[in-house]
Amino acid sequence: MYKPTRIGHGEIFTGDALKVLPTLPEKNFQLIIADPPYFQVLLEHAWDNVWKSPDDYLAWTVRWVEECKRVLKPDGLLYIFGQLGKREHVWLHVCSSVAHVMQFHDMIIWDRAVGYNERYDSFTPQYEMILALRPTVEANTYFDKDAVRIPYSEEKIQSYLRDNRYKDKVAREKHLRRGKYATNILRVPSLKGTSKEKIGHPSQKPITLIQHLIASGSREGDNILDPFLGSGTTAEAAENLGRRWVGIETDANYTLIAKNRLQKVTRSDLTGNNEYS
Repeated sequence: MYKPTRIGHGEIFTGDALKVLPTLPEKNFQLIIADPPYFQVLLEHAWDNVWKSPDDYLAWTVRWVEECKRVLKPDGLLYIFGQLGKREHVWLHVCSSVAHVMQFHDMIIWDRAVGYNERYDSFTPQYEMILALRPTVEANTYFDKDAVRIPYSEEKIQSYLRDNRYKDKVAREKHLRRGKYATNILRVPSLKGTSKEKIGHPSQKPITLIQHLIASGSREGDNILDPFLGSGTTAEAAENLGRRWVGIETDANYTLIAKNRLQKVTRSDLTGNNEYS
């Protein structure tokens, strides 16, 4: 039995996701955010190169998605990060394969704001993708659009208020100050090497991006799962937003980074309690 380290409102398991996931209770998590290895994209890192072929990687992906479906609540969402490119074309097959396991819900574009790995025979890539899946076709998915409204600038608000078609200016201003609904293109700058937020993981995602997913896809007190915790971004975002969380990470070095990160956030003692045993 895997024994987690408890920090703040969550737990970190050090171990293989395919071995830890079956030990978690079914239909327990409102939201699952998965940022798995992309398969032979980061060639210098062993954890992205453990599969002999794309077929092996796809079979592995289907297995952990099946486990995520088991532990996800009926009205919950599973988010999976991925990207397209000359070496990342397996993502197309990932989307197709896992859509047979769960129901396609949405495809979110993460606009990184700046390009990366400039190519000379095609446009410079500037985005990654987040596949959203729900458990079944009939699932009544929980989603709070108001939690991720985008504020209008003061100049834009004043411009709209000058529109004479709106007679009730007070009501109109109240509406405008709530902001507009976010689209499924989320523009959040990626983390550069000089970013104060970056703490040692090559594919670390911005906490603002993860907070958007958590705020819209869960309620305060809900359980959040990250089966590939990495440096702990999902855990910190969940902690900040008052959610309970579970993180799984196979690399002990990243687990240590995540634990240190969460200790600074929560200032909690490490108890090592395991409520699932």
